[in-house]
Amino acid sequence: MVGERASDRAVLRIGGADRVKFLHGLVTRDVGAPGTGLVYSALLTPQGKYLFDFFLLNRGEDILVDVKADVAARLAQRLAMYRLRADVTIEDSGLSVVRGLGEAPEGAFADPRDPSLGWRGYGMEGGDPVIEWDAIRVAACVPETGIELVQDDSYILEAGFDRLAGVDHRKGCYVGQEVTARMKHKTELRKGLVTVGVEGAAPVGTPILAGDREVGVLYTQAGGRGIAYLRFDRAGGEMRAGDAKVTWEPA
Repeated sequence: MVGERASDRAVLRIGGADRVKFLHGLVTRDVGAPGTGLVYSALLTPQGKYLFDFFLLNRGEDILVDVKADVAARLAQRLAMYRLRADVTIEDSGLSVVRGLGEAPEGAFADPRDPSLGWRGYGMEGGDPVIEWDAIRVAACVPETGIELVQDDSYILEAGFDRLAGVDHRKGCYVGQEVTARMKHKTELRKGLVTVGVEGAAPVGTPILAGDREVGVLYTQAGGRGIAYLRFDRAGGEMRAGDAKVTWEPA
């Protein structure tokens, strides 16, 4: 089955004898053994805030990092900052990213975040984009780099990384682990991303109001729904985002 080119993605290649140990000490998930498929993960600040999210593919001889193209150079620079004397190389692989729905072709891998997101492949032939990915993301409440996931601001647990298999609370230390663990075990999340109903439309980033109180922010919208960042104790009832009506029912 032919998928479509994801021209907004880039693929870094991590090589060197220390590549697995190096990444393991930095990111929110284990790299995974060769042959186990894609791993969704993130790199955080020491204060536990989101910096980058990406897919990791351990091919044995190297590790591929599938990341949004417009932040790939910054991710490579950040990884190089942590490299110190480790035997690690970081370079652009030159591989294309192809993604699609339905049965995955040979050499492709299931998207680990949600079954509705289909599969991803690297260095494969792909066609022009035709799939409404935003509608799929909104329905499954899957955040996107640079939209719902805001650098130096978002917290991954509020963004749903537990549900999206993007964090492993048993893996041990990584950058930002202490803050993430504290949010997981010592507090109840009071804010976070949810799928809401939307009548009308509003620009991405429009504040959501309940009466005259701001209770959140509306992001991606598609098919009468949207992804919103809400303060759970204030959200509900009659809500608006600009000219759009917003509805939310707690699970």
